[in-house]
Amino acid sequence: MTGTTGPMSGMLGPFAEFLGLELTEASGDRVACTWEARPALHQPYGIVHGGVHCSVVETLASIGAATWLGEDGQVVGVSNTTDFLRATRDGALTSVATPVHRGRLQQVWDVVTTQGDRVVSRGSVRLQNLAADHV
Repeated sequence: MTGTTGPMSGMLGPFAEFLGLELTEASGDRVACTWEARPALHQPYGIVHGGVHCSVVETLASIGAATWLGEDGQVVGVSNTTDFLRATRDGALTSVATPVHRGRLQQVWDVVTTQGDRVVSRGSVRLQNLAADHV
């Protein structure tokens, strides 16, 4: 298990580091990471737990939304809908988050996780923008 090092390392907390997320890109327009499907992330049937996919979706959307909002405040997730399209047991995964809507009060981000050329999961997170003077 490894976490991100370098300039993007401060964007992840201990839970995301446990998941093994390695940020490869992080901006207010796109967030990408790689991670490894491994037994520590499995549910009892030997496939990556759906909650792991939800966590990756929430993490990347939150990083992108917070980066876009910047010093104007903080963001909190208020809805996470994740679809599990293909079971996976092991191997490298790539997740990419892109904005669907960025408004004054809320943002919506989509996140797609692939393994090679196959989509493994996809999710959407709605986040509330909290103004700096209300945090």
